[in-house]
Amino acid sequence: MSPKKIRLQKYIAECGISSRRKAETLITQGRVKINGQRAQIGAQVIPGVDTVSLDGKKIKPETALRYIMLNKPRGYVTTLSDEFGRKCVTDLLGEAGQRLFPVGRLDKDSEGLLLLTNDGAFSYDLTHPSSRVPKVYRVTVKPGITDEQLAALQTGVEIEGRRAQADNIELTASQPGRAVLLVTLTEGRNRQIRKMCEAIDLEVARLKRISIAGVKLGMLQTGDWRDLTPEEVEKLKKASADGRKTSNHRIPERRK
Repeated sequence: MSPKKIRLQKYIAECGISSRRKAETLITQGRVKINGQRAQIGAQVIPGVDTVSLDGKKIKPETALRYIMLNKPRGYVTTLSDEFGRKCVTDLLGEAGQRLFPVGRLDKDSEGLLLLTNDGAFSYDLTHPSSRVPKVYRVTVKPGITDEQLAALQTGVEIEGRRAQADNIELTASQPGRAVLLVTLTEGRNRQIRKMCEAIDLEVARLKRISIAGVKLGMLQTGDWRDLTPEEVEKLKKASADGRKTSNHRIPERRK
């Protein structure tokens, strides 16, 4: 039997270096080599046979998979490093974050539940659009909210030429000058909640993600992190698998 080849992007993800999408960027930047030769998009490798290096250093798949929950503070960018010198979420993890990468993202001004892992397949499945994994956000808006604005958010608004709609919106508090909403999304376009609110003249004063697929942030303090329990990991995996089964979208063939 011939040794099994896998795509280079998948190999890099399994090494805990980055997501598959980020791995493509590393390859096109010329930072990845296979057996001493510059790699190209579409290349395949045989684990244990081919030598893969990043920036001149040999990389190999992680043997121990790790899954972390971080309560991201505002002011941190969801990336491993930043060319502008901004604070990165991995700065909060100490040595634990050296081999982990974020699963999805929260923008710089948002806070709350962020997952990090060295399991490339887990990250790919959880963030793929077809998975439609539910994420819940607590959103404080100004200056309060009218019935008309709430209805618009519930039925959907147009942003950037496309209709955007939350899966569920619940008004949990309302007082002069502010209102608090619980917003559930299963798509997650870039800054979707902020853009939806902006489209109906609402200002987002605070946005915090509090759960993903029923895995809750709970009492974890801002800036702190903990390892997920095995039960939580399985819950997330099941949610992404169930989402793909029930998705109304055409699911592209997964890269092998």
